[in-house]
Amino acid sequence: MMDYLDFLSRYVMTSLEMLIGFWFFTGFLQKKGKLLFCILFGVFGMAVLEVFELQGFWAILVFILLLMTTGRMFYKADFVSTALYAVVTAEIINLCFGLSNSLSFMLFPLVFKISPGFFGIILMGTGYILALALAILCYWGIQKCCGCDEMADKKYVSVILMPVLLIFLASEYINETIYGNTMTTREEGSLSGVNPFQMLMMQILGAASLFCILFFYKKLAENFQLLKGAAVLEQQAHFLQQYVEEAKLRYEKTKSFRHDIKNHITVMKELLKSQETEAALQYVEGMESLTADISFPVSTNHPVLDILLGNKLGIAEESRIEVQCSLAVPYPCGIRDIDFCIILGNALDNAISACNLIDSGKQKYIHVSGKVQGDFLLIEIENSSTGRKTIHEGTGIANIRAAVEKYQGAIEIRTEEGKFVLSILLIIPQQSESISRQTG
Repeated sequence: MMDYLDFLSRYVMTSLEMLIGFWFFTGFLQKKGKLLFCILFGVFGMAVLEVFELQGFWAILVFILLLMTTGRMFYKADFVSTALYAVVTAEIINLCFGLSNSLSFMLFPLVFKISPGFFGIILMGTGYILALALAILCYWGIQKCCGCDEMADKKYVSVILMPVLLIFLASEYINETIYGNTMTTREEGSLSGVNPFQMLMMQILGAASLFCILFFYKKLAENFQLLKGAAVLEQQAHFLQQYVEEAKLRYEKTKSFRHDIKNHITVMKELLKSQETEAALQYVEGMESLTADISFPVSTNHPVLDILLGNKLGIAEESRIEVQCSLAVPYPCGIRDIDFCIILGNALDNAISACNLIDSGKQKYIHVSGKVQGDFLLIEIENSSTGRKTIHEGTGIANIRAAVEKYQGAIEIRTEEGKFVLSILLIIPQQSESISRQTG
């Protein structure tokens, strides 16, 4: 009978632990797990333990390393996330088996005098089942109450990884030292020198601490997302205020020009009547400079983008950067004006900053192009760069991604020799038939 229990404990239960742990580990990473992969992981993990004859702490460590390797290689998760959730997965198993062991040794003295062998086997088997059931319940609870849809900044993950590791090492120490392979019992069946009730309380406290850490981590991640959203809103307000002021300025210039246009026409008539053609031409040239201030240097068919691009590309020209724009966008458009401002405003700010880093005497340029194809708007911003292939994605790119995702779009970044290209794809919402006609 003991041989069967040893086989059950060593092979069946260990494989089930790995299978269940891997299933929930993929859930923690917000990935979709498959039953076949879980079975293969359990079998492979069991084979590794058998080949190297690993038990106890070393078996748990190999389990963690296998989870981290799988998360990195097959699910492309970042290192700190895989490390955190691999340790949490192993820790849950450890705590649940510690709880079941404590309960078993609290109950064992009550039935020891009746039949120690029989009830020992019953308590052992029941303990295995209880430990797995508790583990599944804890995994489910963490996913429901403590799971994060989006990961917070990696530095926050690193901070909570330390106390999680501490709880893991403490629970592993208890399991290895107290409930190891060799235990001494008194005549009445209780463990010698050990109070199972105290061990049970410590295990419960460890599990509660783990849930508290993960719950507050979730709140931290949510707060991080709120701060990012507030930053985007603040940037939206800045862009809106900037272009409202630009529109007001152009309106005042247009109003002034319309007020004086009758006088200009009268002067032109008198000059032409007097056949002073040369003077009339000079006067027309002077009027051209006036109209330049009230006309948009960029024409995209979209008034907001005309103001935005005219402002940004004007700043670029002042920095002696060659600019070209061949962007055509229908108006009205299903894409919100403020989202256009976030996307193109951040992209052009980054492009101008990159060009300003180039040494004087070298070519500096910004080319903006794009057009509508069916329900898709393709935009490409190309600019000269210093040639560095490693690109740090800061707040600007993050805000662009957030705005693009609203329209189920995507961005692509390419770096070539002395060139940086940002490609943006947006799906235009079909809100009215007029938009469809214009995009067509």
